Amino acid sequence: MNVQQIKQRFGIIGNSPVLDRAIDTAMQVAGTDISVLITGESGVGKEVFPQIIHSLSARKHKEIIAVNCGAIPEGTIDSELFGHEKGSFTGAYEARKGYFEVADGGTIFLDEVAELPLQTQVRLLRVLETGEFLKVGSSKVQKTDVRIVAATNVDIPQAIAHDKFREDLYYRLNTVPIYIPPLRERQEDIHLFFRKFALDFADKYKMPGIRLGENAQEVLVQYHWPGNVRQIKNVAEQVSVIEENRNVSKESLLSYLPVSSTSSLPVLFKGGVEGENLSERDILYKVLFDMKADISDLKKLVFGMLQGQEGGVTVQSDNSELLNRLIQKFDAVESSERRNQPIELSKFQDDRKAHSESVTDPEVAIEVQEIEEESLSLRDKEVELIGKALVKHKSNKNAAAELGISERTLYRKIKEYNIKD
Repeated sequence: MNVQQIKQRFGIIGNSPVLDRAIDTAMQVAGTDISVLITGESGVGKEVFPQIIHSLSARKHKEIIAVNCGAIPEGTIDSELFGHEKGSFTGAYEARKGYFEVADGGTIFLDEVAELPLQTQVRLLRVLETGEFLKVGSSKVQKTDVRIVAATNVDIPQAIAHDKFREDLYYRLNTVPIYIPPLRERQEDIHLFFRKFALDFADKYKMPGIRLGENAQEVLVQYHWPGNVRQIKNVAEQVSVIEENRNVSKESLLSYLPVSSTSSLPVLFKGGVEGENLSERDILYKVLFDMKADISDLKKLVFGMLQGQEGGVTVQSDNSELLNRLIQKFDAVESSERRNQPIELSKFQDDRKAHSESVTDPEVAIEVQEIEEESLSLRDKEVELIGKALVKHKSNKNAAAELGISERTLYRKIKEYNIKD
């Protein structure tokens, strides 16, 4: 049996090379008993491949059971899979066989396998490794001979990184991986799907078939189709039932496609009410915008200091609190980038007079501000301010008072930046 015959037998639509490769892999692995993990987005048709594998295997005369792991409550899934003994939990009025006992000699298809609880994953790993399992509430080990085919639309390596899935189970299931491509990677198949579904619905509802104009076909192919086969089937049904004009134009087709799904542009952060639910991306944008605002305040504050009397650092009382807050806020961020090279105070003595002279003229002051904004480094400016204050006062106590920070904080920063006389 070749790939084309498999397509006809199981009603698979498409001529994409990626799809043909997935079918060919399923045919080759069917004659073995190794585990298979089928991956792909929701709606791509993963449920067909366990049927292909089972029907071409030596187990085809035994039972195949499909289990939707995401639809079974966590408290009962162990009982569903492995069975339970009478009285093992509240409501267990009699013993019950689980799927692994019922399907002995056959195949079990675990759909949405990434939804399994971690405790159940441990039990499943034991079945895969030894073929043994325990019923809930029983201490008697039972054997089973079951071929496992699993499927998921979850990025399992990412789930492993977040401790949502066991790494050892992943490698046991993923002996042979089969990837089912989404529709956007099979553009040559999109129009075939639409025509097939449109004909089916025309026959079902006893209505004339619909035809897409050339521009409408282009829209169909270029659309993202996040729901894949399920979505294109729904759209074909809507168009078949609702459209009075059986020759569908581009504009008519667009009215059935969700606009939000056609755009791939990034969404910028929108300011919301405090306490409102925000996505991770929105929170990140908010943090970045807040940091930008704080840096802008710091730039203004530093420039104001550079215009102090005789070029020294003069911190007004209303600015000292802002400086202290900004220093503390960025302290943790800057600590990872600080260099441990000694900083000599003598360089500030040469710079102080030049700054004082350059900012006396208004036009020059504007130029200084622009330069400072282009090259401003929080660490360098903090070192510069501390150095100038120490040069001016020759006293840690007076320098700390002018900077608006405690003497202890000043001492810590002198040690941290390795500032030397």
